[in-house]
Amino acid sequence: MENGPHILVVDDDREIRDLLARFLVKHGLRVTTARDGGEMRKALDDWKIDLVVLDLMMPGEDGLSLTRWLRAQGTSVPIIMLTAMGEDTDRIVGLEMGADDYLAKPFNPRELLARIKAVLRRIQTVPSPAQSHAGGVRLRFDGWTLDVSTRDLESKDGVVVALSAGEFDLLQAFVEHPRRVLSRDQLLDLARGRTAVPFDRSIDIQVSRLRRKLGDDAKEPQLIKTVRGGGYLFTAEVQSV
Repeated sequence: MENGPHILVVDDDREIRDLLARFLVKHGLRVTTARDGGEMRKALDDWKIDLVVLDLMMPGEDGLSLTRWLRAQGTSVPIIMLTAMGEDTDRIVGLEMGADDYLAKPFNPRELLARIKAVLRRIQTVPSPAQSHAGGVRLRFDGWTLDVSTRDLESKDGVVVALSAGEFDLLQAFVEHPRRVLSRDQLLDLARGRTAVPFDRSIDIQVSRLRRKLGDDAKEPQLIKTVRGGGYLFTAEVQSV
């Protein structure tokens, strides 16, 4: 168990914290608990945390604000958000802010365990940018330039093209992993997305929008090719500038 993944459970309800800690430890995970944002930050400073289980509805700093803070720090630690609210709006907001999965209370601890394992397993299969591309803050491809530090995309004519947060993250995933087939699950993870659910087409929609902005022909795309049964392939050569 000393070498198992280290999970941080953040919930203001002590009973839930203790229950989840006992259950997860029983199944081979290391667990640290926190009752609020302050304790969460201390735990992140003190330990190498592999995944955060974060309650949405907490007094003071809630799960959404803490998710926003985590992503603003540039950390890619996976987040599974817990909430007593089952509304789609809450789920979507949390996921758009950078949570990797969402589980509504009440839930079976075994389902949470399964989701933790699925998120950790998916992340382990995704190549890091350092492995796949030497990387720089400005990446050039097919006449375009993507500035990672300013999040700007400059066209061949020197015009800055506006990208949504999702479009930028998806394009960054492509240019950091060029000429490699990436599955939808890998793209969801690389683009700070979430665990895919059956028939989830969100990546396909983002790819379509990105193709339009890059002038990639919708009927016969050359820059972002669809690989049947595999995902997508970014065909351009990418250079750091």
